[in-house]
Amino acid sequence: MVRKTALRILMIAPQPCFDPRGAPFCVLQQVKALIALGYEIDLVTYPMGRPLSLPGLQLFRAPAFPFIRSVRPGFSLAKFPLDLLVFWTALCRLCVGQYRYLHTHEEAALMGVLLAFLFRCKHLYTMHCDLSQLVGRLPLLIWLMKIAQCWMVRGADVVVTFYPELTERVRLLAPGKPVYMTLPPALDEALPLPDEDELACLRQALRLEDGPVLLYTGTLAPYQGLDLLLRSARIVTAHYPMVRYVIVGGTTQESGKLRALARQLGVAHIVRFISQRPLEEMPALMALADILVSPRCAGTHTPLKLYTYLRSGKPILATNIMSHTQVLDAHTALLVPPLPAALAQGTMLLLQNPLHAHELGLCGQQVAQRRHCWQAFLAQNRLAYAAFADGV
Repeated sequence: MVRKTALRILMIAPQPCFDPRGAPFCVLQQVKALIALGYEIDLVTYPMGRPLSLPGLQLFRAPAFPFIRSVRPGFSLAKFPLDLLVFWTALCRLCVGQYRYLHTHEEAALMGVLLAFLFRCKHLYTMHCDLSQLVGRLPLLIWLMKIAQCWMVRGADVVVTFYPELTERVRLLAPGKPVYMTLPPALDEALPLPDEDELACLRQALRLEDGPVLLYTGTLAPYQGLDLLLRSARIVTAHYPMVRYVIVGGTTQESGKLRALARQLGVAHIVRFISQRPLEEMPALMALADILVSPRCAGTHTPLKLYTYLRSGKPILATNIMSHTQVLDAHTALLVPPLPAALAQGTMLLLQNPLHAHELGLCGQQVAQRRHCWQAFLAQNRLAYAAFADGV
């Protein structure tokens, strides 16, 4: 039930809000859901990020740190000074404001445990992923992050997760802890579909000609498996010379490395690299695709793009790892081992069997409309916040 007098929540998100990538998008979706449920949000976040104006939202950016103008996804040394400034900003807000409820994202839960104790607030922790998977392979760092993750989970009053494996992890770390899973909706759910003229112009601009198009969207981090995809392209183009690959996202440095690999493999002429694009352009890019790919090769964190992929109605080719199988199955995607040959074989199977590809896309779209829509997400957040803010 929506409150007559809105509760004000202090939210801490150690992210460049709002940049068009995974974690900031998740923060934005949760902010919008809570505002729709009648709450007001004071959001403490990094000094960088695109401006956003929403009724019920106030942004409090931490002071800028010299020479740090951007932060890459995942673990980064730049996060340490920025997180200290975020902590200071949140501390100042708690000193001058009267907050009963504190909502933290990712590593900000470390701050939340301390701040909730000092100011006697209730604390909800939104756990985006297992942070110990983001710190590389150094055993000491992994061990320290696992200790910190345990402290964050046990120190929160309520935990919200984004995929099933995380929910089970919370239950193992803190049996009896209230934990709620909120499955994000497709990011482009409210955006209009492109018209035929727009698609024709985009196809011409990208020099896609008349062949089939495989589309990848997201970051270009090594765990995303783009090197596997490019190696598979060399196999596919021998059978389908008109095939084109469109890879959207990443930094100039990341795409530069992949461009070099594409040249080395002899597939540069069939691959189009596009820099990170605004969300408003994604429906047109999705509409161009014959196959949507996610070649991720490691991790358990479910990529946010899967929900947009499902909603599109296009067939999905993804690797058979936990990151994908928590959301996808054999009815909604073609799942293959994270190997170049397997990705190539899967691509050719979908191109050779358009009816099967269509059925996969249609089934995925139906699942998205039922389980990964805005109304379902809103209901899940309502349930979590009923337990958190109302003490139900």
